[in-house]
Formats: sequence, C-alpha cells, structure tokens
Amino acid sequence: MSKIYLNILHLLIIFSSSLFLLSCEKEKQKQASAIPSVARKKKPIQVEAFIVKTKSLSEKIEVPGSLLPFEETEIRPEISGRLVKMNMPEGGIVETGVLLAKLFDEDLQGQLNKLKVQLKIAEKTLERQQELLKIQGISQQEVDLSELQVNNIKADIELVQVSISKTEIRAPYAGKLGLRNVSLGAYLSPANVLTTIRQLSRLKLDFTVPEKYGELFTKGKTVKFTLAGSNRFYTATLLATEAEIATETRSLKVRALVQENGGSLIPGAFAKVQFLIGGDDHSLIIPTQAVIPEARHKKVIIYQNGKPEFRIVETGIRDSSFVQVLNGLTEGDTVVTTGLLTIRTGSEINLSKIQ
Repeated sequence: MSKIYLNILHLLIIFSSSLFLLSCEKEKQKQASAIPSVARKKKPIQVEAFIVKTKSLSEKIEVPGSLLPFEETEIRPEISGRLVKMNMPEGGIVETGVLLAKLFDEDLQGQLNKLKVQLKIAEKTLERQQELLKIQGISQQEVDLSELQVNNIKADIELVQVSISKTEIRAPYAGKLGLRNVSLGAYLSPANVLTTIRQLSRLKLDFTVPEKYGELFTKGKTVKFTLAGSNRFYTATLLATEAEIATETRSLKVRALVQENGGSLIPGAFAKVQFLIGGDDHSLIIPTQAVIPEARHKKVIIYQNGKPEFRIVETGIRDSSFVQVLNGLTEGDTVVTTGLLTIRTGSEINLSKIQ
C-alpha cells in the first residue's frame, strides 16, 4: 500500500515539474517576442521633406466652346399672305435692306388709292369752308368737323401704308442667307420661316468656366482657342459674362468676339478654349504629393523637431509638379512629402532628404 502511494506521489511530482517548465518557456517566448515590437516602435520613420517657398505659378485651363455668328435671324413675314416675289439665293450674300420676298398687296394698294381720293375731296371741302368762315358764311364747328375728317383720312392712309410695308420682307443687316424653306405662290403666315440670315463677317465664341474662375473673366480679357483637327491658335476678346452662375453645372457662361475670320471659321464649329490663370511671383508652393485629401478639407504634415504636425491647408492653382497654398502654411515650413500613410500622431520621423 505504501509502495503504490509512493508511485503516485512520484508521478505528481513529475507532472508538476513539467507544468512549471512549460509555463517558464512560454513566458520567455512572450518576453522575446515583445522586445522586437518595442524596438520597432522606437525606430524613427525615414521620410523626405520640402521647404515651403515662393514661386511664380500658373495653370493652363482648357474648356470646350462653340463658334456662333455675331448675328443670326430667322426671316418670317409679319402678316399672312401669298408669296408673289422672291429674292433669296440660298447661301448668297445680301446687303442691308435688300428685298428678299414680297407678299400680295393689291387689295391694300386699292384701299390706299381710295383713301387718297377721299383725302383730296376732304381737303378741298375744308378749304372752301375756311373761306366761308372768313365772311361768317359758316360756323366754326362745321370747319372743325371737316378738319377732323381730313386728319382721320390721313391716319387711315398711314395705317394702310404700314400694312403695305409689312408685305415687303427685307434683310435686317448684311449677311449670308441659309437654305430657303418656301416657294413662289405659297400662302405664308408669321409662323413660317422663309430662311435664315447670319452675319459672318464677325463671329462670337461661347464657352463656360467653373465658378471659381468666374471673377477672372472681365470685359476686354483675351483668350486663345483652336479648332478640332487644327493646331492654329485664334484670339478672342471677352464681350460679357452671364448675369448668374448655372446652378445645374456650377459654371459661368462667357461670350467673346473673335478677332479674325479668314473664312476658315464656320459657325457651330467646336473650339478648345485655353487660358492661363495665376502667374503670381509670391505664391507659396509645395509638391502636389504632399497634400493629403480628406472628405471636408486637405491636410499636410509639418516636421517639428522629429515629430509630425498635421495641419489643414487651403490650396489654389496647380501645375504638373506644385500646388499653390493659400492658407495654413508660411514660407520656411518643412512639409513631409513621402511616407504620409505610415505617419501617425506621436510618430517619430527622421528626414533623409530635404528639397
């Protein structure tokens, strides 16, 4: 019985010793694994940096535009009538006031002739009554009535003459006619478009710019543009801008006058409008890769005695390498340009290269 007891006791001692040795080994492994982690936390992050400085910076903006005739008008009749005469050569050049079309007006001419005869009779009657008034042979009232009749007939004549002038459709200005939409003998109304006339001696250029650039476009400013398939640059001078910004696109419509037209510019053509913004010699600049974009703002990392400082900045124009900083930095600040994703608040950083 004592022998069995001794064997059990021996086994318990062996088991307890094994557990103790196993726990000691695990503790050593935990301590060994913790040492490299601590060492890694203390190791500084190697980064490159840039000293904030001033430089002349400009940005080239390119936006789409369209060429338009300086003036464009649909030719319509003012009154209804039958077309009896036409002088609208398709694609032809016409001068100001040229008769393009004539509507039937013989009925109006008859009314005009009738009124002219009535006017002559009324004027003679008025002359006789004025002579009789001198010798008290007629009252002043009768003379006034005759004079009123004369004036009424003159007014009717003017109305008929205006109606006759409306039967003549003339070119409002010198320009080029489009395609003709009617033929002789057709009965026309003000809803019918006979043709179009365009003033092509001068052209307009319409384009839109983002709202943040709107204040840069003032009357007299010049822009350059090219046409599709051509490398030649043309110049246009700003005439005006729209009175408000389009809420759908957040852009401003701009209109410019093309300075030259050698016949190669056609209304409706697509144009690429180019203009430069910036050019300030005192713009604070940093490399574009130094900016960390976020949902509501932009940040940069400033090097401060081996520690990072996250700072919110406002940026402006940019080119292929640099971006303008409007607020948030001062000249001489050291901005980190590499390793931005690995740096956290409280990290230790070491500068390996400074530009």
